[in-house]
Amino acid sequence: MRFADGLPGRLWLAPMAGVTDYAYRTICAGLGAEVTVTEMVSSRALVYQDKKSRTLLRKNAGSACGVQIFGNDPAIMAEAAGLALEASGCDFIDINMGCPMPKVAGTGDGSGLMRTPELAGRIVRAVTDAVPVPVTVKMRTGWDKGSINCVELAKICQDNGAAAVAVHGRTRTMLYSGTADWDIIRCVKEALTIPVIANGDIISPQAATRCLARTGADGLMVGRGCFGDPWLFAQLRAALAGEENPARAPLAVRIGVAEEQFALAMADKGEHIACLEARKYFSWYLRGVPYSNYYKERISKISSAEEVRRIAAGIRRDLHDAGE
Repeated sequence: MRFADGLPGRLWLAPMAGVTDYAYRTICAGLGAEVTVTEMVSSRALVYQDKKSRTLLRKNAGSACGVQIFGNDPAIMAEAAGLALEASGCDFIDINMGCPMPKVAGTGDGSGLMRTPELAGRIVRAVTDAVPVPVTVKMRTGWDKGSINCVELAKICQDNGAAAVAVHGRTRTMLYSGTADWDIIRCVKEALTIPVIANGDIISPQAATRCLARTGADGLMVGRGCFGDPWLFAQLRAALAGEENPARAPLAVRIGVAEEQFALAMADKGEHIACLEARKYFSWYLRGVPYSNYYKERISKISSAEEVRRIAAGIRRDLHDAGE
């Protein structure tokens, strides 16, 4: 099944384990992300009715939202896609063929599927046959520099019913190092008739316009570039529309959004889990703020919602952006 009228949006929030939970997807959707994707969910865990995995499926409002699943068994992936759709009401299913982590790729899941293109095609066909919503695929350029096969794999995905593909311009062995290869993404775009989303090094409005010019892609997928900066989506939207770049949100506003993210996470997961996760992302909102190490140290030990409130109040009182 294809997307009606092309892609549901040009600006995509990449699926990222431990990052794109319901809370952060909601924040990004509210600030300009047009499409969001959940953290990756194990197909086997869904089929075996793992309760923790089902909690990852919650659909956010404010954007089109897809559920990403991973695995290497066509029948299990098909069943998991149906379960994910039923539980979430998502707008599309995304198949993970890009995760480079050894515990995933090393077992033939994620980017491990780039080494078995025929199996990857059978998975796409099984999933597209199983659900009445579009199916997308996220992949890398290849396993390593000597096996760049994203054009071949993308064609296989298209031939088996994929509605769109997203290509991260790095190989599996690169992980997140080096520079994304936008030229190979152009090769994928030129070989397909379905939409192609470019991913990798979309960290600024300038990078976004260069990437689109270089790749000819139909959309952009933002990953690590929006850590602590969900306002990047508004900047990208302005850049693509030829409008003036919005000013960076003041520190007080950024900390208010961090508090909002915490509140959403606490309502979704409970105070204890929300506190553990806030130890990671709350500091991202302080990136580039002078003299913030004291508060970053306190953030690393957050253990209660009241502590989050006190830290946020202290930051507003004591810290300022450079130049203020």
